[in-house]
Amino acid sequence: MSVPSPTSSRYRLIFVVGSLTTLGPLCIDLYLPALPAMSHDLSAAPSTVQVSLTASLVGTSVGQVLFGTFSDRLGRRRPLFIGLTLFILGSLACSLAPNVWTLIGVRVLQGFGGGAGIVVARAVVRDMYSGVAAARYYSVMAMLQGVAPVVGPQVGALLLRLGSWRFLFDGLALAGLALLTGVALRLPETLPPSRRSAHGLRDTLSTMGRLILSRTFTVNAVASGCAFAAGFAYIAGSSFALEDVYGVSPQAFGFIFAANAVCLAGVSQVNGLLVTRLGPYRLLTVGVSLLSASGTLFVVIATTGSFGLAGTLLCMSLVMCSLGLVGPNAIALALNDHPDSAGTAAALLGVLQYGLGGIAAPLVGLGGGDTVVPMAVVIAACACAAVAVRLTLRTRADLRAVVAAEA
Repeated sequence: MSVPSPTSSRYRLIFVVGSLTTLGPLCIDLYLPALPAMSHDLSAAPSTVQVSLTASLVGTSVGQVLFGTFSDRLGRRRPLFIGLTLFILGSLACSLAPNVWTLIGVRVLQGFGGGAGIVVARAVVRDMYSGVAAARYYSVMAMLQGVAPVVGPQVGALLLRLGSWRFLFDGLALAGLALLTGVALRLPETLPPSRRSAHGLRDTLSTMGRLILSRTFTVNAVASGCAFAAGFAYIAGSSFALEDVYGVSPQAFGFIFAANAVCLAGVSQVNGLLVTRLGPYRLLTVGVSLLSASGTLFVVIATTGSFGLAGTLLCMSLVMCSLGLVGPNAIALALNDHPDSAGTAAALLGVLQYGLGGIAAPLVGLGGGDTVVPMAVVIAACACAAVAVRLTLRTRADLRAVVAAEA
């Protein structure tokens, strides 16, 4: 099903919705080149600075639960306005943080507001599309989401050349303001009053329980969360690995990170072309298998020191390519059977993704900033967990549900 609209208007809408999903990646990717500098400037250990990544993920997880649930009751636009406003205020507070612990605290607020953009964007697409069509549009959103890792580190590295890392958070506040303006002008309400939930907290919790008991939802959501955690292990550890271990400059790191983001975006578009013929179930299986193989290879290269920087870059690229297959298909399969609670379902999916990502991020820093082994081990562990969870969806009843979702 779809909301009737001219083709050009529909594309503009998808562009705005896709841009909303860049908030989470942008508030992380923009300051990745600055992590080593922040560690020195704030007199904090690398693992402590990486907790600011976890803080953002925690805030994003909670924000997705609340804003996703409220969007099922109030419509999509109002919760989105509130969330974007909080994101702007949180970004400004980050730029003024006097120490690392204050930074960690206000990063929770920033992530909380950014969570609204992620969860409402997914719910809007589910309002408009289902099945294979939804998977195709989630692929478009994944491509737009891939713009943030391409642009973010480059802009962050440029701002670092011009001044302090604090400028980066001022830039995020401006990005939030631009998105708020775009939503006000271009995003109509996609959830009419007749389809909104009128239930209270007890019924909301009951809906969450029903979603958790849905085998198809839970398996796909957890598999997606494990893959997301592998991606966040890469995000949290890549700047330290490349800059501190291999001596790569912040500017060169930005180019490398951008190249890997292009790989992710490119594969997500290939997924959009293939999903009509192969279906999201098969492509997701391919994605988690590639992720597991890439993580295992990364551990071997990291522990043996084989191929040096070239081997590390190869493994990072393969990990990002695999995520381009996992993300769109897992989201489409998890949300497909729940059109009347798309906001709540998207919120639970986001909690799993960002919650597991928040656990993975600081684990990468436990071994210090002078080795790539912890990052490789965390990526491999998360990837293998994604495969193990995916293999549980194998009964005939489960596969019938998958076939129905791909129809």
